[in-house]
Amino acid sequence: MRNPTSSSSLSSFVPAKARQKPAASSSSRADATAAPLSEFGREMQAGLARSPRSISPKFFYDAAGSQLFDRICELPEYYPTRTELRILGECAGEIAGQIGPNAEIVEFGAGSLTKVRLLLDALETPKRYLPIDISGEYLEAAAQRLKADYPQLVVQPIAADYTMPLVLPAPMAGSGRRVGFFPGSTIGNFEPDEALAFLQLAARMLRGGGLLIGVDLVKDPGRLHAAYNDAQGVTGEFNLNLLRRANAELDADFDLDGFSHAAFYNAPRQRIEMHLVSRRAQSVSLNGQVFGFEEGETIHTEYSHKFTVEGLRALAIRAGFRPGAVWTDSERLFSVHWLAA
Repeated sequence: MRNPTSSSSLSSFVPAKARQKPAASSSSRADATAAPLSEFGREMQAGLARSPRSISPKFFYDAAGSQLFDRICELPEYYPTRTELRILGECAGEIAGQIGPNAEIVEFGAGSLTKVRLLLDALETPKRYLPIDISGEYLEAAAQRLKADYPQLVVQPIAADYTMPLVLPAPMAGSGRRVGFFPGSTIGNFEPDEALAFLQLAARMLRGGGLLIGVDLVKDPGRLHAAYNDAQGVTGEFNLNLLRRANAELDADFDLDGFSHAAFYNAPRQRIEMHLVSRRAQSVSLNGQVFGFEEGETIHTEYSHKFTVEGLRALAIRAGFRPGAVWTDSERLFSVHWLAA
């Protein structure tokens, strides 16, 4: 769980959801006076028109969604965050040895900037930190806190969708390796072909440096189910916030009581699938277009693919990386990989 980026060459990277055929299940009442839609609006409208219905998980992360995700990370059932933090803390010295001095760190989908602090504390004179996140307001607040705690570090936040074309600043004079940081198993949100495309682009962008990537591992389905269906219902609230955001930003009229959160583990495909399920037959309006839902019909909101260590290393090789050290916890719930570019 967590929101995909890269360099200007990402113009060739088109998520699979955007390539699906539109469905004929909606009726249009749009007129010439309808206001131009934001990227969120365009993708939500297209996602509701296609079959099966879906929307990218990157739109989870408005300010409210980012705060809800931070709460998810603290839940007892949600092992990935605390396990990855423990690996980063215990192995920080070894990781810093791979990265080297005066590094520039580029974090994709930076969020609250919590994990990178463990990395920065271990690195020898890190030069600059470039966090990238789609939630600009949330990112700026987190970056200001980080600047106050690391006054010698150049912190340059970039509010952007890192699945879209993006040009990073030129390396600073005297800087060491440029290293990507991609924690949280965000790579699992991609379809397999998308994961390969992203890693190929990252390998080119980080040439001469490397990528430090956190990857959730295949494990007992019961543990996975609990992690995405917590007893407090925070993950459900996070999922439903997507509809709340559409109502606030897109003049939509989703009835939040008319949809419920559903998440399950698809063992043959080694992935969690998350959906919003219509609890009854109903209609929803968005920007003058009406979409009908049958009872039980869903909007797919996220995949979270799980990996084996060997599977991730094979994928990295295909993408142009040279796999290096791998760090895991004692239960092999989660892994952190160093991939040289």
